[in-house]
Formats: sequence, structure tokens, C-alpha cells
Amino acid sequence: MTDISQTVGSPRPLSRRALGQSLFAAAAAMYTAALAWPIFRYLKSGTTGADEGPQVNEVNLGAEKDYAPGSGKLFLFGSKPALILRRKDGHFVALFATCTHLGCTVKFAQDQDRITCACHGGVYDPDTGRNIGGPPPAPLKPLVVSTDGGAVVVRRA
Repeated sequence: MTDISQTVGSPRPLSRRALGQSLFAAAAAMYTAALAWPIFRYLKSGTTGADEGPQVNEVNLGAEKDYAPGSGKLFLFGSKPALILRRKDGHFVALFATCTHLGCTVKFAQDQDRITCACHGGVYDPDTGRNIGGPPPAPLKPLVVSTDGGAVVVRRA
């Protein structure tokens, strides 16, 4: 007579050794994922997603005389933060103010003549938006500035 517990295809009881190996493998997989996630986020970086809300192509920022040379001001370009700078020589520079590292809002440090990100120490050139320090992997995205009839108008590049 054949023992019914030994039939083909019936599951065998899990040994302590097999259970320990399975738990170790699961813990190692979770640990690897926890280490890989920040690396993935860094490499993906920035704001590659679409704009939220309505698409804006142009913003009027008021009179040219309201901006002192060497100053900077944050404003909204649609739903995204942007930065307008009036350089000491009088010309304007406009850039999206979203850090390309992890998406924090940057600001103009007038005393240092630099654009900085307080989140992780990113530094950008105020004339070009090029990243010059810290972890940001790419420059700030530029906008086009025109001063038609004394009014400062910012458009998409």
C-alpha cells in the first residue's frame, strides 16, 4: 500500500534552512531597492514632466524701471516658478527657477551674484543658468526677455 502523503506533486514541508534563505533573499532585495532608489532619482533628476495647468507662453512683468540693476525677482510662469534678473549692465536674464537636481525652487543670492538652491547646495551662473557647483546635473532652462515699449515681457525659449 502506498503512503498518500508521498504522492507525486504534493508540497514538501519547508525546512528551517530554506525559510532562512528565503527571508535573507527578501531582506537583501529590499535593501538593494532602498539603496538604488536615490541613485535612480538622481539620474532621472529634474523636471522632465509636463507643465501642470494651462500652457502659458508669455508673461508681462511690468515696467522696466521697476527693476534695479543687480536685482532678481521670483515670479510664476504659468504654474512653474521662474526668476527674472536685471544684471548690473542693465540687460535682463530669465530662467525657470526649478533646480535640475531634485526640483527645489532656486533663488538669486544678490550679495554673491549667484543663483543658489538651498536644498542640496546647487549653484548656477546668473548670466547663463549653467550649473557651476553642487549636485545639479543640468543647467536651468532659459526664457526669452524683451523690453517692448518699457514693459518687461518673458516668453518661452
